[in-house]
This record gives sequence, C-alpha cells and structure tokens, in this order.
Amino acid sequence: MDTSSWDFTLANYGAVWAFMVQLGLLLLFLMLGNTLRRKIPLFRKGLVPSALLGGALLLVVNIICKQFDFILVDNRLMQVITYHCLAIGFAAMSLKTEKNSHKTNKAQVFEFGALQGGTYMLQAFVGLGITIVMFLLTRHGGKVISYVCGLILPLAFGQGPGNALSWDINFTNTASAQFAGNGSFGLSLASIGFVVASVFGVLYINVQKKKGGLYVRKGSVEENVDQTNPDGDEIPDSESVDKFTMQVGFVALAYALSFGFMCLLGVISDFTNSIAWGFNFLWASLAAMLIRFIVKRLRKGKFMNRGYINNYQMDRISGFAFDLMIVAGVSAIEINDIKAYILPIVILSLVGTVITYIYIRLVAKECFKGFEHEFFLMCFGTLTGTASNGVILMKQIDPGLRTPTSSLYILSNFPAMVMIAPLLLTLNFAGKSFVNSIVACGIYFILWIVYTLFLFRRRIFKKRYANSPVEVWKDEA
Repeated sequence: MDTSSWDFTLANYGAVWAFMVQLGLLLLFLMLGNTLRRKIPLFRKGLVPSALLGGALLLVVNIICKQFDFILVDNRLMQVITYHCLAIGFAAMSLKTEKNSHKTNKAQVFEFGALQGGTYMLQAFVGLGITIVMFLLTRHGGKVISYVCGLILPLAFGQGPGNALSWDINFTNTASAQFAGNGSFGLSLASIGFVVASVFGVLYINVQKKKGGLYVRKGSVEENVDQTNPDGDEIPDSESVDKFTMQVGFVALAYALSFGFMCLLGVISDFTNSIAWGFNFLWASLAAMLIRFIVKRLRKGKFMNRGYINNYQMDRISGFAFDLMIVAGVSAIEINDIKAYILPIVILSLVGTVITYIYIRLVAKECFKGFEHEFFLMCFGTLTGTASNGVILMKQIDPGLRTPTSSLYILSNFPAMVMIAPLLLTLNFAGKSFVNSIVACGIYFILWIVYTLFLFRRRIFKKRYANSPVEVWKDEA
C-alpha cells in the first residue's frame, strides 16, 4: 500500500491543478466570446455563437503563446472534454419529458425524422464521393488525400465537434484509411458548420423578409410560466438535495449506464468493440430514454408521486455541455494537422453547405407548408451546427414557439435515430478499405433515395395531406 504523502502545491500541478486551469480557460474565454458578441454588432446580428467566438479567440491566443514556446492549451484534455460533453448534452436532451403543447401531425413526425436521415445520407455519399475522387487523383502523388475523410462531413455538420472528433481520431488510428487528421480535421469542419448555420441562417431570414414571404410571429406564450416547476407537481428547489443536483444525477446515471454498455460491447467481439466507443452519445441517449421511460411508469403506477426531471434545467445542462464542447473543440484544433487537408476542407464545406441548403429547402416547402420557414431554420441550423443553432434561428421569427416545429423536433428524435443508424453502423466498415468506402457510398446513396421518395410521396403519387395543416399556422402571425 502506498503511504507516501502529497500536497496541493505546483509540484503536483498535473494531478491537482491541470484540469481546473483548463476548465477555467474554457469558461473565461466563453465569457470573453459573449462580450465580443454583445459589443460587436456584426457578431450579434449574425447570431454567431458566443462559444464559437470564445473558442476561436482561445485558439488564436494559444497559437501566439506557442511562438514563445509556451503551451497554453492542453489539446488532449480539450479533446477529452469535447468527447464527453457531446454525450452529456445528448443525455440531458433525451431525459426531457415530452410535454407537447401543439397539435402535431403524426406523418410530419416521421417526415422530420426522414429529413434528418436523408440529409445525413446526402452529406455522407456526397462527402465520401468527393474524397474518393480526390484519393484517386492524388494516390500516385506526394500527398495522398484519404478516401474516407469526406465521411466526417455529416458528423461535423450534423452532430458537431464531439462526434467529428471521435471519428477523425478513429480513422487516424486505422492504418488502411491513410488519414492523419488527429482530430483537427473534424473539429475544423464542425467549426465551419457553426459559421454556416449562423451566416446562412441570418441571410435566409433577411432575404425572405425582403421577398415578403416571411413574417415574425407573436411573442412568447409562456411568459408567466415558472420554468423551474411549470406543472406545480415537481420537487421544490429547497429539499435535502438541491433540485439541480437531482438533474445532474439523472444525467450521470445515464452516462454511467452507457459506459457499462460500452464496456460490455468492448469485450464481446472486435466488431462490437469497434462501434462501442465512438457512439458514446448514442448509448447515453438510449440510456436516458430508458430512465425517462422507467420514471414515467413509476409515476403512472403511483410509486413516484412527484416529478423529478425538469425540462428547463435539463436544457441548461445540455446548453452548458454544448457550450463547453464548442469552446474546447475549436481551441483543440492543431493548425499543423490540417495544412495538408485545406483543399478537402474547403471543398467539403462549400459543397456540403449548398446541398444541405437546397435539400432542406425543398423538403420544407413540400412537407411543412404553413410553417416552412420556421422548419427550414430549425433544420438547417441543426444539420450544419447544433440543435442550439437551430432553436436560436427559429426563435428569430417564432419567439413564442407558436408553430409545432420544436414539438416535432422532440417527437422525431427516435425516428431520426433509427434512420441515421445505418450511417453510424457503417462508419468503421467504410474506413477499413477503399473498396469498402465505395460500397458504403452506394449504400448511403440508396438510403437517401428511399428517404427522399418517402418525403415526396404525395407529389409522386398525386396525394394530399389528410387534415392538411397548411392554413392553421398562418392565423398565428
């Protein structure tokens, strides 16, 4: 047994102070980013996330410090924080109870899920197709462009820095992938995605306003609701255990269950081990859904008399986790690692932005008439940045959430997860060989066709909505 003593001085900096210093840097630069956003009209009007500004500022300061041989940011620790914050944010979002205040069309719930699945597949087969072509053009030259790195596009745009980082490192560690992104490639694409969501979202609002096809709906319908106890049957703030602590406990339980499941997958076989650790956010979401279901059954059976899960505070936890994820993810970019990938990053970003914009715009006009602009902004922001970007953009024209867009988003989470699953489950397969990547590209293309046919089935088969919702939301202006 080790009986040696130790203290809290700088002699034990790595064990005692390193994490707190890095966490302090993240929070400090997050606040500085918020100050920049508030004081500089361009950033404020452009809806650029404070976390993105803070991360970019920390990245620049770190680059300057390196010129004087001083390392300010611990890149490895920042990558770890990014990885875990993704799962924590998804767990908190999945724990939220479905309190639907809008009349939603069940078909639109599945259409929302199919749109998310279709967009992921579109980004996947186009991104993968681009880098397959680039690989063929460069494989006999000096700098080979990996055939599989384009597959990071849907992860960076659709899920943000956490999953883009995870699979960037996974492909980097797969020798046959011929890739050396070291996490920075995925983080760079994800950072560009945030800029795309903000800039194009704001441009869309301004252009549509000038055309006269977009208007801002009435303000909030929940101004007098106590968000900390909206139904009056939740546990009070002042109990023996703080109410917020209970929320954190539920999230921690979900992540603990997902960690146990990942450990189980890790020992079953090489294949299950290959898919276990890159999907921490997925297992955390599923564990959170299981907890939410159990809590719901306990309340229904009168074994639990009060509500313990508070949606408002779960939003705060997920918001905090995603803000940290963005700052840490952007600051962890290593410029030297992306020098060889500047061209694919630029091409993937430009093409990814265009195809995502066109596809979501067409589907919004086809399936979500009456609130197509709100729907477009929510989807475009989410599928290039994060759900937070989508909500911020949507609230610019629907501050009171009077359209069913937000409710549809919550209800469509499970269908979307099912439709995205084929992409997630074939990521490792695609990185194993060049032939596998071609096969995977074909699979994504076929799935995109299937999802798109479902979304445009009424136009194809000349059918109309039953109980069309087109006129309902026009009266809410």
